[in-house]
Amino acid sequence: MKNKSMLLGLVGLVAGSAIATGAVTHTMKMKDGTMQATSTNTRNDSHKGHHAAGGDPHEGHQMGHGSKHESAHESMPETEAAQAKLTIQGTITPNKPVSLAIDIQDKSGKAIAKFDTFQEKLMHLIVVSDDLQYFSHLHPTYKQNGRFEVEASFPQPGNYTLLNDYKPAGQKEQVSAVKTQIPGKILSAPAIDLNRFKTFGNTKANLVFSESTLKAGKDVTLTFDLRDASNTQPVKDLQPYLGEKGHLVILRQSPSLTAADYIHAHAMKDTPEGQVLFHTKFPEPGKYKLWGQFNRNGKIVTADFWVEVL
Repeated sequence: MKNKSMLLGLVGLVAGSAIATGAVTHTMKMKDGTMQATSTNTRNDSHKGHHAAGGDPHEGHQMGHGSKHESAHESMPETEAAQAKLTIQGTITPNKPVSLAIDIQDKSGKAIAKFDTFQEKLMHLIVVSDDLQYFSHLHPTYKQNGRFEVEASFPQPGNYTLLNDYKPAGQKEQVSAVKTQIPGKILSAPAIDLNRFKTFGNTKANLVFSESTLKAGKDVTLTFDLRDASNTQPVKDLQPYLGEKGHLVILRQSPSLTAADYIHAHAMKDTPEGQVLFHTKFPEPGKYKLWGQFNRNGKIVTADFWVEVL
């Protein structure tokens, strides 16, 4: 990977490598000193990259890092092609907000100007640490001509993956994954806790599955039983969140996260009070981290759990 080595030497920090499925990485230095990296998929794996119980395959990532830099990702299913170019203004440091600009283009580099709304937004941005300890769900603001902008922060040194979930007008959802690294001493991740009963602020959450053993490729229903921590009664103040009773993001533990490890499930309708149900499947064996998000009277509760799939 001669080009990858060039990028590391020029910006002095680790950048995300292209997914090892036939991806070709091109790196160049722009006249203003910024770094632009483009990762282009040359293979489409139909069994990866799920939304709800099934979904579209999306994979690939590449990102430079510096005082000001650009990165690009190209996701090319068989019938669509889009490219997300990420620009970070300023130096990323722990717990300091930084401005992100995301430009959505077609594969020729022309801005895609029109997008379809899904789950009440034009784009969902998932920022997650690669050890799956940190999670943030953001909604960039559309600034026209294919550009989205948002502020994000990263809590501590380490490797991070940014998953951009968007829907060009008339096309299917597409997910672009880019990577960055926050410099500094990386702390060891805590031991994985497979407990399915936890308390999050004023909410007790119990995670229940329709199957006693989770098996790869098999449909399963997940139930979040939500109770008030003060009286253990089912919560009665759930309100819609992004048009649904709840949202669920799932990521498979991986040495290097990609869009293929991302699952976004939608809440089922007409469920009992205090319960939010999701239907999905886990594509491969391994450990997964789940983040269920719910709106309790205007405050978002994020309930995270680890699960193991055989």
